[in-house]
Amino acid sequence: MGNNPLRLSRREALSRTANGFGALAFFSLLQDQARGIPVSPLAAKPPQFPAKVRNIIFLYMDGGPSQVDTFDPKPRLQAESGQPFKMKMEPTQFNNNGNTLGSPWKFNQHGNSGLPISELFPEIAKCADDLSVIRSMTSNFSEHTSANYFLHTGLGLVGRPSMGSWVTYGLGSVNQNLPGYVVLNGGLVPPGGLENFGSGFLPASFQGSIFRAGSKPLANIQPLESKPSLQENKLNLLRKLDAEVVREFGVADQLESAVANYELAYRMQSAVPELAEIKGESEATRNLYGLNSSVPATRSYASQCLTARRLVERGVRFIELTCGQVDGNDRWDQHSNLLKGHASNARAIDQPIAGLLRDLKSRGLWDSTLVVWAGEFGRTPFAQGNDGRDHNPFGFSIWLAGGGVKGGVAYGATDEYGYKVVENKVTIHDLHATMLHLLGMDHTKLTFRFSGRDMRLTDVHGEVIKAVLA
Repeated sequence: MGNNPLRLSRREALSRTANGFGALAFFSLLQDQARGIPVSPLAAKPPQFPAKVRNIIFLYMDGGPSQVDTFDPKPRLQAESGQPFKMKMEPTQFNNNGNTLGSPWKFNQHGNSGLPISELFPEIAKCADDLSVIRSMTSNFSEHTSANYFLHTGLGLVGRPSMGSWVTYGLGSVNQNLPGYVVLNGGLVPPGGLENFGSGFLPASFQGSIFRAGSKPLANIQPLESKPSLQENKLNLLRKLDAEVVREFGVADQLESAVANYELAYRMQSAVPELAEIKGESEATRNLYGLNSSVPATRSYASQCLTARRLVERGVRFIELTCGQVDGNDRWDQHSNLLKGHASNARAIDQPIAGLLRDLKSRGLWDSTLVVWAGEFGRTPFAQGNDGRDHNPFGFSIWLAGGGVKGGVAYGATDEYGYKVVENKVTIHDLHATMLHLLGMDHTKLTFRFSGRDMRLTDVHGEVIKAVLA
């Protein structure tokens, strides 16, 4: 779906319908809007083919969890822990490499599938039969900022549209009173900053909107005007001034998107407080997610997960959850003190994520929602110093769950140490292609004309990971 240069924008409609027969046509457009025909840039669009899911929840594990401590057990790694590492070591971020480091945590088989999961995740382990674990994910980058851009945008440089922006560009949003792409800020902005959630060369209307989970998701959500009519008058003035600028200088995305965002913000004044109001949630639901946990980090992530479910219920297409500060840890980025760092981070997310998966099922949202758990890379199977792990892009684990994917399976494999992929290599482009496929979009046909070529999220790469599809 390319960028159509002949598409008439709302501002052009205003400027061209000031009087005469044009005014009659514009009046007709207004009547269409009154009947519910959308004109927003986020208006819902049909998928290219029948979709398996309508929404995606992306659980972003900032910093890179260790695959050999979470979802990829390696007996040889355990047997040789403390010995010199017997494979060639690739250059690492800090080059302070130590000996082979076995996992401090035991793995057990869970569910009818017998899927092995680390004791770090006792609650997620109870959902083993719902998980499609990919053990053969790779990245092109071993440094956080570039790897984050690559994971989010398909390119290791700043300036490309985020995957959430591509989704809303392709499909729009079911709910015109909320953004189509919401990022729930857990407290830590990932390396690379807010550009991870930007719209790049796509119109700015498709960029991620940053919410906080909890009672006050956004600042300044309460109107300053004493009467709604005063706000409406201001918006009408903006529309009029905008039309004059368009008439004089032509259409500009910055102007179009700014006015669209003003209008969306106006509608959000009623939608966002209702979204954040969780008093109607039962005590059982609160306990399910961990909102009553004695651990502050668990309560915080539980609030994000519950808000994500409420956003799905309200038709938001793409929701990303970010990590919070946990016990002074640097995200999942444990270059030292692996035992404390990974244990604290896992404790924060384990119950909330398991609660989210169970709640989606109980509310009939499971088949229409895809949940993705992933960091930007994994960790080395040998130590950094004595008690940490360095960055490892050569083979790591992620998982998918929900609509359209198989449960209780492990796809791909790393070597006996969990260092490099040896079977069914998967790339970030493949992950993006699969996510778009489940939403009913062919990643090769979701394009936008920019700088003389048809750009896409997967660039010239990417294959749908058919082996994990149900």
